[in-house]
Amino acid sequence: MYRATVFLRHLEPRTGRTTAEVVKFALWPIAIMTVLHRVLIKAVNGFRTDDFAPVYRAALAFLNHRPVYTANFNWVDPHYLYPPSGTLLIAPIALIDPERSRWLFILVNAAAVIIAGYLMLKMFNLALDSIAAPILLFAMFASETVTNTLVFTNINGLVLLGEVAFMYLLLRKKDAWSGVALGLTFAVKPVLWPLLLLPLVSKQWKVFVTALGIPLILTAIAWPLSADPMDFVRRTAPYLAESRDYFNSAIVGNGAYYGLPDLLVLGLRALFGVMVLVSLWLLYRYYRDDQLFFVTTASGVLLTASFLLGSLGQMYYSMMMFPLLMSVVLRNSVMRNWPAWLAVYGFMSYDSWLSVRWPAAGRAAEYMKTTLGWSLLLIVIFAVLLGRYLIAKRENRLDGGIDPAFLIEERTKVAVG
Repeated sequence: MYRATVFLRHLEPRTGRTTAEVVKFALWPIAIMTVLHRVLIKAVNGFRTDDFAPVYRAALAFLNHRPVYTANFNWVDPHYLYPPSGTLLIAPIALIDPERSRWLFILVNAAAVIIAGYLMLKMFNLALDSIAAPILLFAMFASETVTNTLVFTNINGLVLLGEVAFMYLLLRKKDAWSGVALGLTFAVKPVLWPLLLLPLVSKQWKVFVTALGIPLILTAIAWPLSADPMDFVRRTAPYLAESRDYFNSAIVGNGAYYGLPDLLVLGLRALFGVMVLVSLWLLYRYYRDDQLFFVTTASGVLLTASFLLGSLGQMYYSMMMFPLLMSVVLRNSVMRNWPAWLAVYGFMSYDSWLSVRWPAAGRAAEYMKTTLGWSLLLIVIFAVLLGRYLIAKRENRLDGGIDPAFLIEERTKVAVG
């Protein structure tokens, strides 16, 4: 009876809880149950497509020294597209049967997303007992990008971990290890290649040694072990350079799907390209010394631009923008406005807009929401940075940076105090 009384007393504290504490108590069980649901139910059930099957078949073929690059690119089924270095790294998944291997791959990717979230908290000096922790965990696993990464069973969770580890180590001047994290992702899926601009502008040259050296070394090891390595060069690499009109949220993909004129597609890409260049110049000119803001914001611009303006952009690539979204906790974040989060809804929400009542409009909303979300995000970042620059120029304070005046005043008071 005494133990029951003590336990029940914890449910109703003697003093009122703070708002933050109440939110944490509410969100932790919701976040944890969302993780378990995504991993144990949705991911294990699978849905619509299976990115894991061709990877498993390729790994099995590699271990048995059979041809790997045999995909028929006339079909729309998932193809195996990893280079020989990636095949070498993923080969161990074929050491066990396909079902258990898939389950293990799901768990590894889920763990990678959780670890990446923990590193992001540390990057922004937030503790596990802060209100940000359950919010971040829930937001990640409720998103389309994490949900479909687990459901389709692809490697994006590990790529996210590589990205966040790269940033975390880069900010702490662990240059060689930062390059290791990035290089391992390059060896499998070089979707993060735009991030090499970050160590370039900060002159952290050791990053390049390991970031480029690791995939080269793994390729040198994998090449003689592969039965058909040149087929990756002859068949797969040209396919990767093409744009397709299905499952492609890039401007060229939607342009091809809707039959837009080539000149219009080119004009849109050029327009957004100019906005990206201006945003990057403003970030470099005025924020490169504010390293956490610069790294997280510039990385978001670079990756969003590569998805939107490149030959292939898929919705679940948006996972790589989590560091940018997390930057909302910074006082000078470009994400502290509602249009930015309307954009985030477009490329992160798991909502489907397919409609039985309005099929044409629903299909257009479903197919375009990612493209529009990425586009709006680039517009918002460009507008925020350009607006700050124009205001600072008008007020003759460009030498002190382009942050809002109230932030500069706050820093001055803190420095004086």
